[in-house]
Amino acid sequence: MKPLELAPYISGNAYPGRGILLGRSADGKKAVIAYFIMGRSENSRNRVFTVTEDGIRTEAHDPAKMADPSLIIYHPVRVYEGSTIVTNGDQTDTIRDSLAEGHCFRRALMTRTFEPDRPNYTPRISGIVQPDGSYKLSILKSLDGNPDCACRYFFEYEAPQSGLGHIIHTYMGDGSPLPSFEGEPRPVKLEAASAAELSALLWKSLNDENKVSLFVRFIDLATGETDTVITNKHGEDA
Repeated sequence: MKPLELAPYISGNAYPGRGILLGRSADGKKAVIAYFIMGRSENSRNRVFTVTEDGIRTEAHDPAKMADPSLIIYHPVRVYEGSTIVTNGDQTDTIRDSLAEGHCFRRALMTRTFEPDRPNYTPRISGIVQPDGSYKLSILKSLDGNPDCACRYFFEYEAPQSGLGHIIHTYMGDGSPLPSFEGEPRPVKLEAASAAELSALLWKSLNDENKVSLFVRFIDLATGETDTVITNKHGEDA
């Protein structure tokens, strides 16, 4: 598939849900990570990204308005021994624990399935970036909305190309029930020179009514130094 222009791809979908973008910067020197969350309900929109010791977590912007923390409060990003894990749920911890036990990304996700949020059965999307910049993506989803059949897909990118990324998200668009993502992660052009530039492009492209929070990180492959930008719609930028 020919690489897509990132901004039109994002702006053309009013509700992609939660999304992961992994890739390599245009100069070939940095690994690129982005993760965004969106929401339609007050409960989903009442969230912010906050910084933790090894990544970020979601938290309630107004705890008094938090109706149900299940499925929306978790660690989207954690770093373990140089690898950066990014997911749309508590499987971040499953992957991290699996790595600590000497196992792998795939083995961890074989123990998990899609979210139990009937009738959507939201896919669990996950990614990992290795210290050398290679990366993997995964989606765990139901078979056409059948809760009795879990489908697990894995995609590995061993030699990322400069200026190219791959994006995967939970939904193809809005609807009832919400239609799950279909096919392979979409290849997209990565032309931004910094985390700030990519963050600005993505934040502007995400649907203004539904966007909630965005995390963008560039990792220098030579030094391991990171450049991170976090944007929260509630104004708690970090």
